[in-house]
Amino acid sequence: MNHRFLASIRLLTIVSAVVLLTTAPLSGQAPPTAKKWTPARTPDGQPDLQGYWTNASYTPFERPKGVTKEFYSKEEVAKIEKDAADRESEETTPGTVADVHYDLTQFGLDRSQSIFSSNLRTSIITDPADGKLPPMNAEGQKRAGERAAERRRMGATTDAVENMALGTRCLVMGGSGPPLLNAGYNATYQIVQGQGYVLLLTEMIHDVRLIPLDGRAHLPQGVRQWFGSSTGRWEGETLVVETTNFTDKTAFRGSSRNMKITERFTRTDPNTISYTFTIDDPATWDHPWSGELPMKKTVGPIFEHACHEGNYGVVNTLSGARNEEKKKAAEAAAKKISNN
Repeated sequence: MNHRFLASIRLLTIVSAVVLLTTAPLSGQAPPTAKKWTPARTPDGQPDLQGYWTNASYTPFERPKGVTKEFYSKEEVAKIEKDAADRESEETTPGTVADVHYDLTQFGLDRSQSIFSSNLRTSIITDPADGKLPPMNAEGQKRAGERAAERRRMGATTDAVENMALGTRCLVMGGSGPPLLNAGYNATYQIVQGQGYVLLLTEMIHDVRLIPLDGRAHLPQGVRQWFGSSTGRWEGETLVVETTNFTDKTAFRGSSRNMKITERFTRTDPNTISYTFTIDDPATWDHPWSGELPMKKTVGPIFEHACHEGNYGVVNTLSGARNEEKKKAAEAAAKKISNN
């Protein structure tokens, strides 16, 4: 073995030792963290949120009574979801509403069908820290009382179509938002991005929100819409959407028409969008409050949700109510004759 070869071996050994010393963590030093995941970009440079998403979940809006922690364990969530799925698939009682309504599990519409439903949070509400909807202030309570009095004045919902809830009339239904909350079924959304806009299609009632990103102002205060007036902007990797200009007809949890909702969409991995929202309505609550419900990637497309086709449900409900009234009137007339 010649001296040149031995010198090469010694040099290789020294280099290897230096490499090991410079790459190995020092004693007590944490290893380097994994590189933060960043989403792909759309052709105009926006973080790509496009695709089909679901927020199907058994997570309750408010933290259940007796639960004091913010998160469940994975084992606890698995049991909660199994118990809920078992209840959804139970045999219904003949003659009940559940009996004549279609079987959600048969068509894969119930929450147990979603393999992404596991959310360890004990409530959608994240602030206040107790996971509860904050109490209304005096102004909000007064308005709630006035609304209740108006409903009593208007009478039964079957007196006229105007007295029926918007959801019964298939005009606006849960899940459309804002905020975007699990509707129980049909909890699927499609996000499409274009130059200067984000489009959000909701499966339930197939509502569409077209959100401009060009910095324009909200609609004039005199223009009020069921879903409000939304404008968006990018803050780093997060799409921030602010919505105002609501109507009194779509009061969210008793909110006023001047409520402002701020939503944040952040894609945290290929299959997840972190979705958070903050409600700011001084006419109802003294302080803003917030919630969170992740959206998970799912399979499309979204098909039209026709609710009750041709609005036969409303027509038949009102017709049934009128027939009941005629029947009672005839019975009263017959009883009056027999008493005479």
